[in-house]
Amino acid sequence: MAAQQADGRFTGRVVFVTGAARGQGREHAVRFAEEGADVIAVDLCEQLDSVAYPMATPEDLEETVRLVEKTGRRIVAERADVRDRDALAGVVDRGVAEFGRLDFVLANAGILPAAGAQGRDITAYTDAVAVLLNGVYFTVDAALPALLRNPDGGAIVLTSSAAGFKSVSTDFDSMTHGAAGYTAAKHGVVGLMRHFATSLAARNIRVNSVHPGGVATPMVINEAMGGFVAEHPSFGESQRPLMTLPMMEPGSVTDAVMFLCAPTGRYITGVALPVDAGLLLK
Repeated sequence: MAAQQADGRFTGRVVFVTGAARGQGREHAVRFAEEGADVIAVDLCEQLDSVAYPMATPEDLEETVRLVEKTGRRIVAERADVRDRDALAGVVDRGVAEFGRLDFVLANAGILPAAGAQGRDITAYTDAVAVLLNGVYFTVDAALPALLRNPDGGAIVLTSSAAGFKSVSTDFDSMTHGAAGYTAAKHGVVGLMRHFATSLAARNIRVNSVHPGGVATPMVINEAMGGFVAEHPSFGESQRPLMTLPMMEPGSVTDAVMFLCAPTGRYITGVALPVDAGLLLK
């Protein structure tokens, strides 16, 4: 986790985070807790057949709980599938019943089913769209009743990707069903962001998307993706940013998310924000 001195800017607030068991989602949950927020967290904690790398486990989610509680904040954490809108609504309702409000929604849960034999099966496409696009919509829709009851409004941040602006596939050989689904879904998240930003502005609910390049998480750093990069050098080159920096850590994405949710972002809505060290300039 990134070491920062908390200033309590989210004290008394509540954040809902999907995909919270590890990676960017865990970083979001812990950092918001360090800044005073209570946390509602979900993660599937199961393996999807279309995903070639190991996905998060129940033990990962338990570790997120431990880290949030270590900050002194409270957390309601449950296993839930973002493809199941009713399950998400149930978790939000239980969290709001305990904490009394909801201020921020971070639709972060994601998969990258592009690699391996699994990525060439058509279910990789349908799973990508179901998780990365439908799951984002269901997350916001499930949380919206609680946000609309908040007299202060709120903020929603949707996690897209640099793939929200460019294709994961770089040539014919790297074209897989999973890469197509990931690219289509991440582009679609921009459309959802603009839909919600326009529709919710009058209720003082700000909606933005963040678009990371490669982030050092288990979704990217794993044997299956390593093999995909080795097999398709053009893909690896396409993920290399212009800036000569180390691979991005999850905390850099969290910095952007916190900026958008905090008073620093109070006039920002409808923005698709790259956090990519210049990747999209290539």
